[in-house]
Amino acid sequence: MTTSCDYVLALADDALVSAQRMSWWISRAPELEEDVALANIGLDQLGQARALLTYAGALEGAGRTEDDLAYLRDDREFRNVWLVERPQPDFGVTIARLLMLATWQSELYAALVSSSDATLAGIAGKAVKEVAYHVDHARLWTLRLGDGTEVSHARMQAALESEWPHLEELFAPVDGAVVDPRSLRDRVMGRIEEVVVEATLSVPQVAPAIGGGRRGLHTEHLGHLLAEMQHLHRSHPGATW
Repeated sequence: MTTSCDYVLALADDALVSAQRMSWWISRAPELEEDVALANIGLDQLGQARALLTYAGALEGAGRTEDDLAYLRDDREFRNVWLVERPQPDFGVTIARLLMLATWQSELYAALVSSSDATLAGIAGKAVKEVAYHVDHARLWTLRLGDGTEVSHARMQAALESEWPHLEELFAPVDGAVVDPRSLRDRVMGRIEEVVVEATLSVPQVAPAIGGGRRGLHTEHLGHLLAEMQHLHRSHPGATW
């Protein structure tokens, strides 16, 4: 099967939008060390997004660069899941979301390493090492908050409940996918649920949300995020620094 541009854009946009959301925590995290940790995770995601966007541009064959794809597309052209685009002003929500996304990326990149697409395999070979740290970081914070005080336990449980409905969209089929997202579901869910139980939390019993991100249908929050992220580039087209 030939790798599709839309598939690579989906992976790139997940990482890019998540990186933008993660940057919100710089100077706002509960401790200085966590400021640095979340910034580094965001930079890892940005690096993955850049490599994937460059490849998507090559597959598209229209001469668009990584910057063009990041800054000159409107929200309907983005292919990220809803999980990554909504605001995350609560630290517990950030950790719950990171646990879900990073665990999924960990299984995805591990599968892509041995794929027949040499470019994706190369990107995945570097990313899988980075994402292993992201999973571990999210796991340790989930344990710390879930098995901490009564307040931290309640807030972490509430965070899981808010993010859990958006997990299912990660496993939605994508045309031209090198790795079928559905094949990752059991392994990803098993790993996440194992952490939830270890943290003395309850696995949420909630209905999945009907997300449309892979089809370019997004919440209003993505438009606001892109307006902020793209403002400088669009205000000074062609400028170099």
